[in-house]
Amino acid sequence: MGRAFLGLTVVAATQAQEVELALTDAAADRFAALALRCVRQEYPNKLDHVMNGAGEVKSPKALHPAFYGCFDWHSSVHGHWMLVKLLREHPGMARATEIRAVLDENLSPERIALEVAYLGEDNRRSFERTYGWAWLLKLSAELRTWDDSSARRWAEALQPLADELTGRFMTFLPKQTYPIRTGVHPNTAFSLDLALDYARATRDARFEALIRERARDWFGLDRRGPLAWEPGGEDFLSPCLEEAALMSRLLPAPSFRRWLDGFLPGLSGGLVPAVVSDRTDPKIVHLDGLNLSRARALRRIAAALGAADARSAGLLRLADRHARASLPHLASGNYEGEHWLATFAVRMLAER
Repeated sequence: MGRAFLGLTVVAATQAQEVELALTDAAADRFAALALRCVRQEYPNKLDHVMNGAGEVKSPKALHPAFYGCFDWHSSVHGHWMLVKLLREHPGMARATEIRAVLDENLSPERIALEVAYLGEDNRRSFERTYGWAWLLKLSAELRTWDDSSARRWAEALQPLADELTGRFMTFLPKQTYPIRTGVHPNTAFSLDLALDYARATRDARFEALIRERARDWFGLDRRGPLAWEPGGEDFLSPCLEEAALMSRLLPAPSFRRWLDGFLPGLSGGLVPAVVSDRTDPKIVHLDGLNLSRARALRRIAAALGAADARSAGLLRLADRHARASLPHLASGNYEGEHWLATFAVRMLAER
Protein backbone atom coordinates (compact mmCIF):
# COMPACT_ATOMS: atom_id res chain seq x y z
CA MET A 1 0.00 0.00 0.00
CA GLY A 2 1.11 3.62 -0.43
CA ARG A 3 1.63 6.60 1.81
CA ALA A 4 2.37 10.22 1.01
CA PHE A 5 4.70 12.80 2.43
CA LEU A 6 5.59 16.21 1.00
CA GLY A 7 3.37 15.23 -1.92
CA LEU A 8 5.73 12.36 -2.82
CA THR A 9 3.98 9.06 -3.25
CA VAL A 10 5.88 6.04 -2.00
CA VAL A 11 4.48 2.74 -3.18
CA ALA A 12 5.84 -0.44 -1.63
CA ALA A 13 4.23 -3.78 -2.39
CA THR A 14 6.68 -5.91 -0.45
CA GLN A 15 10.13 -5.34 0.95
CA ALA A 16 11.54 -7.43 -1.87
CA GLN A 17 10.12 -5.18 -4.59
CA GLU A 18 11.51 -1.94 -5.97
CA VAL A 19 10.07 1.19 -4.42
CA GLU A 20 8.74 3.77 -6.87
CA LEU A 21 9.18 7.45 -6.01
CA ALA A 22 7.23 9.95 -8.08
CA LEU A 23 7.82 13.70 -8.00
CA THR A 24 4.44 15.20 -8.84
CA ASP A 25 3.45 18.83 -9.43
CA ALA A 26 2.12 18.91 -5.87
CA ALA A 27 5.40 17.57 -4.52
CA ALA A 28 7.37 20.10 -6.55
CA ASP A 29 5.21 22.82 -5.07
CA ARG A 30 5.96 21.65 -1.53
CA PHE A 31 9.68 21.43 -2.20
CA ALA A 32 9.58 24.93 -3.65
CA ALA A 33 7.81 26.20 -0.55
CA LEU A 34 10.81 25.23 1.57
CA ALA A 35 13.19 27.27 -0.58
CA LEU A 36 10.81 30.20 -1.04
CA ARG A 37 10.49 30.44 2.72
CA CYS A 38 14.19 31.13 3.14
CA VAL A 39 15.72 32.66 -0.02
CA ARG A 40 14.49 36.03 1.26
CA GLN A 41 15.12 35.20 4.93
CA GLU A 42 18.25 37.05 5.98
CA TYR A 43 18.60 35.68 9.52
CA PRO A 44 19.88 33.48 11.06
CA ASN A 45 22.91 33.71 8.82
CA LYS A 46 26.37 32.12 8.82
CA LEU A 47 28.67 34.37 6.83
CA ASP A 48 31.88 33.21 5.21
CA HIS A 49 33.31 36.72 5.34
CA VAL A 50 36.85 37.94 5.91
CA MET A 51 36.67 41.59 6.95
CA ASN A 52 39.40 43.84 5.60
CA GLY A 53 38.37 46.70 7.85
CA ALA A 54 35.60 48.23 9.91
CA GLY A 55 33.83 49.36 6.76
CA GLU A 56 33.13 45.75 5.85
CA VAL A 57 31.04 45.07 8.94
CA LYS A 58 27.82 44.75 6.97
CA SER A 59 24.63 42.73 6.91
CA PRO A 60 24.35 39.57 4.80
CA LYS A 61 22.06 41.29 2.29
CA ALA A 62 24.42 44.24 1.92
CA LEU A 63 27.29 41.87 1.20
CA HIS A 64 25.36 39.40 -0.97
CA PRO A 65 22.24 41.02 -2.42
CA ALA A 66 21.48 38.00 -4.63
CA PHE A 67 22.35 35.12 -2.28
CA TYR A 68 21.79 36.36 1.27
CA GLY A 69 19.06 33.94 2.39
CA CYS A 70 18.97 30.27 3.37
CA PHE A 71 21.45 30.62 6.26
CA ASP A 72 24.57 30.76 4.06
CA TRP A 73 25.68 31.72 0.55
CA HIS A 74 25.99 28.25 -0.95
CA SER A 75 22.61 27.11 0.39
CA SER A 76 21.01 30.17 -1.15
CA VAL A 77 22.67 29.41 -4.47
CA HIS A 78 21.52 25.81 -4.57
CA GLY A 79 18.09 26.83 -3.30
CA HIS A 80 17.84 29.02 -6.41
CA TRP A 81 18.97 26.07 -8.54
CA MET A 82 16.20 23.94 -7.06
CA LEU A 83 13.59 26.62 -7.79
CA VAL A 84 14.76 26.83 -11.40
CA LYS A 85 14.78 23.04 -11.75
CA LEU A 86 11.27 22.67 -10.35
CA LEU A 87 9.85 25.53 -12.39
CA ARG A 88 11.43 24.15 -15.54
CA GLU A 89 10.04 20.65 -15.07
CA HIS A 90 6.72 21.61 -13.44
CA PRO A 91 5.67 24.88 -15.11
CA GLY A 92 2.08 24.45 -13.92
CA MET A 93 2.96 24.27 -10.24
CA ALA A 94 0.97 26.55 -7.94
CA ARG A 95 3.98 28.61 -6.86
CA ALA A 96 5.31 29.25 -10.37
CA THR A 97 4.50 32.96 -10.29
CA GLU A 98 6.15 33.41 -6.90
CA ILE A 99 9.26 31.57 -8.08
CA ARG A 100 9.56 33.78 -11.14
CA ALA A 101 9.24 36.87 -8.97
CA VAL A 102 12.06 35.70 -6.67
CA LEU A 103 14.31 34.89 -9.61
CA ASP A 104 13.59 38.27 -11.21
CA GLU A 105 14.48 39.94 -7.95
CA ASN A 106 17.64 38.07 -7.01
CA LEU A 107 19.07 37.24 -10.44
CA SER A 108 19.03 40.80 -11.65
CA PRO A 109 22.11 42.27 -13.39
CA GLU A 110 22.53 44.82 -10.60
CA ARG A 111 22.57 42.27 -7.79
CA ILE A 112 24.82 39.86 -9.61
CA ALA A 113 27.26 42.69 -10.38
CA LEU A 114 27.59 43.32 -6.65
CA GLU A 115 28.27 39.62 -6.05
CA VAL A 116 31.05 39.76 -8.64
CA ALA A 117 32.44 42.92 -7.06
CA TYR A 118 32.55 41.21 -3.66
CA LEU A 119 34.79 38.50 -5.07
CA GLY A 120 37.17 41.13 -6.38
CA GLU A 121 37.99 42.49 -2.92
CA ASP A 122 41.06 41.48 -0.93
CA ASN A 123 41.02 38.13 0.90
CA ARG A 124 38.24 36.63 -1.23
CA ARG A 125 40.33 34.10 -3.16
CA SER A 126 39.06 31.07 -1.23
CA PHE A 127 35.49 32.31 -0.68
CA GLU A 128 33.17 29.30 -1.09
CA ARG A 129 35.91 27.27 -2.78
CA THR A 130 34.90 24.91 -4.37
CA TYR A 131 31.45 23.87 -3.11
CA GLY A 132 29.76 27.24 -3.59
CA TRP A 133 31.55 27.77 -6.89
CA ALA A 134 30.25 24.46 -8.20
CA TRP A 135 26.65 25.11 -7.15
CA LEU A 136 26.72 28.51 -8.88
CA LEU A 137 27.87 26.83 -12.08
CA LYS A 138 25.13 24.21 -11.67
CA LEU A 139 22.57 27.01 -11.41
CA SER A 140 24.00 28.65 -14.51
CA ALA A 141 23.95 25.37 -16.43
CA GLU A 142 20.29 24.80 -15.55
CA LEU A 143 19.36 28.23 -16.86
CA ARG A 144 21.47 28.00 -19.99
CA THR A 145 19.95 24.70 -21.08
CA TRP A 146 16.32 25.84 -20.59
CA ASP A 147 14.50 27.17 -23.63
CA ASP A 148 12.56 29.90 -21.84
CA SER A 149 12.73 33.66 -22.36
CA SER A 150 12.99 34.42 -18.65
CA ALA A 151 15.64 31.75 -18.17
CA ARG A 152 17.72 33.33 -20.93
CA ARG A 153 17.46 36.69 -19.17
CA TRP A 154 18.45 35.22 -15.80
CA ALA A 155 21.30 33.27 -17.41
CA GLU A 156 22.65 36.42 -19.04
CA ALA A 157 22.54 38.28 -15.74
CA LEU A 158 24.30 35.42 -13.95
CA GLN A 159 26.99 34.89 -16.58
CA PRO A 160 29.58 37.37 -15.21
CA LEU A 161 29.56 35.48 -11.91
CA ALA A 162 29.75 32.13 -13.70
CA ASP A 163 32.67 33.41 -15.76
CA GLU A 164 34.48 34.58 -12.64
CA LEU A 165 34.07 31.24 -10.90
CA THR A 166 34.99 29.22 -13.99
CA GLY A 167 38.19 31.23 -14.13
CA ARG A 168 38.85 30.47 -10.48
CA PHE A 169 38.37 26.75 -11.10
CA MET A 170 40.77 26.92 -14.04
CA THR A 171 43.37 28.64 -11.88
CA PHE A 172 42.91 26.54 -8.76
CA LEU A 173 42.57 22.96 -10.04
CA PRO A 174 46.03 22.73 -11.64
CA LYS A 175 47.71 23.72 -8.38
CA GLN A 176 45.53 21.61 -6.08
CA THR A 177 48.08 18.88 -5.47
CA TYR A 178 45.76 16.58 -3.50
CA PRO A 179 42.00 16.05 -3.64
CA ILE A 180 39.92 16.77 -0.55
CA ARG A 181 38.27 13.53 0.55
CA THR A 182 35.78 14.65 3.15
CA GLY A 183 32.09 14.10 3.75
CA VAL A 184 31.24 17.80 3.91
CA HIS A 185 31.51 20.92 1.74
CA PRO A 186 35.14 20.83 0.50
CA ASN A 187 34.78 17.39 -1.12
CA THR A 188 36.57 17.62 -4.45
CA ALA A 189 34.69 14.89 -6.33
CA PHE A 190 31.31 16.43 -5.52
CA SER A 191 32.35 19.85 -6.82
CA LEU A 192 33.86 18.40 -9.99
CA ASP A 193 30.62 16.54 -10.67
CA LEU A 194 28.62 19.78 -10.58
CA ALA A 195 31.25 21.69 -12.52
CA LEU A 196 31.21 19.00 -15.21
CA ASP A 197 27.52 19.72 -15.80
CA TYR A 198 28.41 23.34 -16.52
CA ALA A 199 31.35 22.49 -18.76
CA ARG A 200 29.12 20.23 -20.85
CA ALA A 201 26.16 22.62 -20.89
CA THR A 202 28.37 25.42 -22.17
CA ARG A 203 30.47 23.15 -24.41
CA ASP A 204 33.57 24.44 -22.69
CA ALA A 205 35.98 21.77 -23.93
CA ARG A 206 38.96 23.28 -22.13
CA PHE A 207 37.20 23.25 -18.76
CA GLU A 208 35.92 19.70 -19.26
CA ALA A 209 39.39 18.52 -20.26
CA LEU A 210 40.84 19.97 -17.06
CA ILE A 211 38.17 18.26 -14.95
CA ARG A 212 38.92 14.95 -16.68
CA GLU A 213 42.64 15.36 -16.23
CA ARG A 214 42.46 16.20 -12.53
CA ALA A 215 39.95 13.42 -11.79
CA ARG A 216 42.18 10.92 -13.57
CA ASP A 217 45.25 12.13 -11.70
CA TRP A 218 43.56 12.11 -8.29
CA PHE A 219 41.29 9.09 -8.51
CA GLY A 220 42.31 6.91 -11.43
CA LEU A 221 44.58 4.62 -9.44
CA ASP A 222 42.53 4.51 -6.23
CA ARG A 223 41.96 1.06 -4.78
CA ARG A 224 39.90 -0.28 -1.89
CA GLY A 225 38.16 2.90 -0.82
CA PRO A 226 37.45 2.91 2.94
CA LEU A 227 33.67 2.72 2.63
CA ALA A 228 33.53 0.83 5.94
CA TRP A 229 34.76 3.98 7.71
CA GLU A 230 31.69 5.91 6.60
CA PRO A 231 29.75 7.79 7.70
CA GLY A 232 31.39 10.42 9.81
CA GLY A 233 29.17 12.04 12.40
CA GLU A 234 28.42 15.19 10.37
CA ASP A 235 28.73 13.90 6.79
CA PHE A 236 26.24 14.83 4.10
CA LEU A 237 28.37 13.28 1.35
CA SER A 238 29.96 9.85 0.99
CA PRO A 239 33.59 10.40 -0.04
CA CYS A 240 33.77 6.97 -1.67
CA LEU A 241 30.43 7.10 -3.47
CA GLU A 242 30.92 10.68 -4.70
CA GLU A 243 34.23 9.65 -6.23
CA ALA A 244 32.66 6.60 -7.87
CA ALA A 245 29.73 8.64 -9.18
CA LEU A 246 32.11 11.14 -10.76
CA MET A 247 34.30 8.47 -12.34
CA SER A 248 31.20 6.79 -13.77
CA ARG A 249 30.76 9.89 -15.95
CA LEU A 250 34.38 10.12 -17.06
CA LEU A 251 35.34 6.53 -17.85
CA PRO A 252 34.00 4.31 -20.65
CA ALA A 253 31.68 1.65 -19.26
CA PRO A 254 34.17 -1.28 -19.41
CA SER A 255 36.91 0.84 -17.83
CA PHE A 256 34.55 2.04 -15.13
CA ARG A 257 33.52 -1.51 -14.23
CA ARG A 258 37.16 -2.52 -13.83
CA TRP A 259 37.94 0.61 -11.82
CA LEU A 260 34.94 0.05 -9.54
CA ASP A 261 35.96 -3.58 -8.97
CA GLY A 262 39.23 -2.33 -7.59
CA PHE A 263 37.92 0.70 -5.71
CA LEU A 264 34.74 -0.62 -4.09
CA PRO A 265 34.70 -4.42 -4.21
CA GLY A 266 31.53 -5.72 -2.60
CA LEU A 267 30.03 -2.23 -2.77
CA SER A 268 26.59 -2.87 -1.28
CA GLY A 269 27.66 -5.19 1.49
CA GLY A 270 26.96 -3.66 4.90
CA LEU A 271 25.92 -0.24 3.58
CA VAL A 272 22.86 0.94 5.52
CA PRO A 273 21.14 4.33 5.81
CA ALA A 274 22.53 6.69 8.41
CA VAL A 275 20.57 7.16 11.64
CA VAL A 276 19.66 10.79 12.37
CA SER A 277 19.21 11.15 16.11
CA ASP A 278 18.45 14.89 16.36
CA ARG A 279 17.10 16.96 13.46
CA THR A 280 17.37 20.15 15.49
CA ASP A 281 21.16 19.79 15.54
CA PRO A 282 22.71 21.55 12.50
CA LYS A 283 25.51 18.98 12.13
CA ILE A 284 23.67 15.76 12.98
CA VAL A 285 20.94 16.61 10.46
CA HIS A 286 23.64 16.51 7.80
CA LEU A 287 23.10 12.76 7.88
CA ASP A 288 19.72 13.19 6.20
CA GLY A 289 21.62 14.81 3.36
CA LEU A 290 24.00 11.87 3.35
CA ASN A 291 21.15 9.43 2.82
CA LEU A 292 19.85 11.51 -0.09
CA SER A 293 23.26 12.02 -1.72
CA ARG A 294 24.10 8.34 -1.30
CA ALA A 295 20.83 7.46 -3.03
CA ARG A 296 21.74 9.72 -5.96
CA ALA A 297 25.27 8.34 -6.22
CA LEU A 298 24.12 4.73 -6.01
CA ARG A 299 21.64 5.26 -8.83
CA ARG A 300 24.33 6.95 -10.92
CA ILE A 301 26.70 4.03 -10.38
CA ALA A 302 24.00 1.48 -11.19
CA ALA A 303 23.14 3.30 -14.42
CA ALA A 304 26.79 3.30 -15.45
CA LEU A 305 27.15 -0.41 -14.74
CA GLY A 306 24.07 -1.18 -16.82
CA ALA A 307 21.11 -3.45 -16.19
CA ALA A 308 23.04 -6.52 -17.24
CA ASP A 309 25.52 -6.11 -14.41
CA ALA A 310 24.63 -8.32 -11.46
CA ARG A 311 25.24 -5.46 -9.01
CA SER A 312 22.81 -2.97 -10.50
CA ALA A 313 19.49 -4.21 -9.14
CA GLY A 314 20.86 -4.39 -5.60
CA LEU A 315 22.32 -0.90 -5.85
CA LEU A 316 18.96 0.48 -6.99
CA ARG A 317 17.19 -1.15 -4.08
CA LEU A 318 19.81 0.22 -1.72
CA ALA A 319 19.39 3.69 -3.23
CA ASP A 320 15.65 3.65 -2.59
CA ARG A 321 16.20 2.41 0.94
CA HIS A 322 18.40 5.42 1.62
CA ALA A 323 15.91 7.79 -0.01
CA ARG A 324 13.02 6.46 2.08
CA ALA A 325 15.05 6.92 5.27
CA SER A 326 15.18 10.69 4.93
CA LEU A 327 12.56 11.95 2.47
CA PRO A 328 9.78 11.98 5.11
CA HIS A 329 11.80 14.40 7.25
CA LEU A 330 12.51 17.28 4.87
CA ALA A 331 9.76 19.46 6.32
CA SER A 332 10.75 18.81 9.90
CA GLY A 333 9.90 22.27 11.19
CA ASN A 334 13.59 22.85 11.95
CA TYR A 335 15.47 25.46 9.94
CA GLU A 336 18.69 23.47 10.47
CA GLY A 337 17.58 21.02 7.78
CA GLU A 338 14.80 22.85 5.99
CA HIS A 339 17.09 25.51 4.53
CA TRP A 340 18.98 23.01 2.34
CA LEU A 341 17.78 19.39 2.36
CA ALA A 342 15.11 19.78 -0.32
CA THR A 343 17.82 20.59 -2.86
CA PHE A 344 19.49 17.26 -2.21
CA ALA A 345 16.14 15.49 -2.53
CA VAL A 346 15.34 17.13 -5.86
CA ARG A 347 18.78 16.36 -7.27
CA MET A 348 18.43 12.76 -6.12
CA LEU A 349 15.00 12.42 -7.72
CA ALA A 350 16.30 13.99 -10.93
CA GLU A 351 18.83 11.13 -11.09
CA ARG A 352 15.88 8.76 -11.48
